[in-house]
Amino acid sequence: MIGDPGPNAASGSPADPANRPLSGIDVNLQASRRTVVDRGRIVHVSADYPDTIRPAKTRAIESFVHLADSAFDQEVISLNRADVGFGFVSSVLLHPLRPRLDVQVGTRLGRTTPVLYHAPGKGLYHATMLRQVGEWLAERLSGGERPALIVGHKLTFEGLAVAEAARLLDVPYALTIQGDSDLKVLDSRPDLRASIGTCFHNAAVVVAIAPWALARVTGHLGERQGPTMVVPCAVSSDRCIAPRLDGDGLISVFHLRNSRRKNLGGMAQAITRPAPRSVGARLAIVGDGTAAEVGAAAAMAGGRARGLVTFEGHLPLAEIPARMNRASGYVMPSLRESFGLVFIEALMAGTPIAYPRAWSVDGFFDDLPFAIPVAARSIDSIADAMARLVRDERMMKRALARWQEQGGADRFRADHIAASYIEALSVGADSAVPRVA
Repeated sequence: MIGDPGPNAASGSPADPANRPLSGIDVNLQASRRTVVDRGRIVHVSADYPDTIRPAKTRAIESFVHLADSAFDQEVISLNRADVGFGFVSSVLLHPLRPRLDVQVGTRLGRTTPVLYHAPGKGLYHATMLRQVGEWLAERLSGGERPALIVGHKLTFEGLAVAEAARLLDVPYALTIQGDSDLKVLDSRPDLRASIGTCFHNAAVVVAIAPWALARVTGHLGERQGPTMVVPCAVSSDRCIAPRLDGDGLISVFHLRNSRRKNLGGMAQAITRPAPRSVGARLAIVGDGTAAEVGAAAAMAGGRARGLVTFEGHLPLAEIPARMNRASGYVMPSLRESFGLVFIEALMAGTPIAYPRAWSVDGFFDDLPFAIPVAARSIDSIADAMARLVRDERMMKRALARWQEQGGADRFRADHIAASYIEALSVGADSAVPRVA
């Protein structure tokens, strides 16, 4: 029922989508149902997992692992890359095709072992160094219980290491496609596509965080024959807030350090265009930042947008859904966005969304009137979406209310997602898919 938020309104999670929990849901599983492997050992390899070396990493992969705790004994190898020193030059001179990899292992905390490896940046020796990480990983894992599955949490980075380790240990491996980072490598390194493609096709199971990410990777590497799943992020609270028909302007929520990536400049330009002006559109930016970040964001949104774009500053996480619910619509045409969990939170908070086409949540809400895909680099496209969110607010919110009431949000709920992710790992662990030769 459409109305004001009640006492069970959803509690919020961090405003920056990169810091949200990442979970999984079975959307396109290309294999028969499998029985969960009872307490099998799963080894996750991730460069995006908080550890004692870099504790401030995003929580996405950590949430993935947490969801599978009820079914598996899990451990995490948390990778951290550091730049090489002068000694690397001599190693290149001695071994130009295979410079030596330097690995340092930190103190294990709980199930997490932090690892620091030295490799050059800018993609130099990218695959060569990651394969050596895989060799190191295989040697480390060979001394204990044989893993049922090794999981690499980015195809074009950890995936290359995990494929090598799995080959040496003769165990199956799984991959996560997060989108942005994988596409950067696939777009910029055509010389690596053959080896990345082998890694992709020989994985026991592949999990992508959104339909667009899987589609674009498949466009580079071809369709997989093995099990493939789409795994969206999950909000920290499953509760929906019914939409209220008459909102008060547009809203966008992000940390101000990310203003350029979130396309604040594009939003500020768009809101001055005739279409948004004709419906009285205004935009509130909710998000924290240092004094310098606040100043830079204000300058980015200055000029003709002054008075049309306002900054509300930090808002406690628990108050964000209610603030979203008071808005006419949520706008964030990010220039690059692997998964914008904030869009899911907005929909659960009863707020229609405008999101970047071919990024973020694209593919989850096709043909639904309350979710508008935007060409992020087109000011006209952003302006049109802003105008539609205000002008068609009541129609969109009625459709959104029906989506909430009829279970549209179920695919993003934690229990459904956990079951699907556990199934993905079970399929991988029970797989006889050929590994990299």
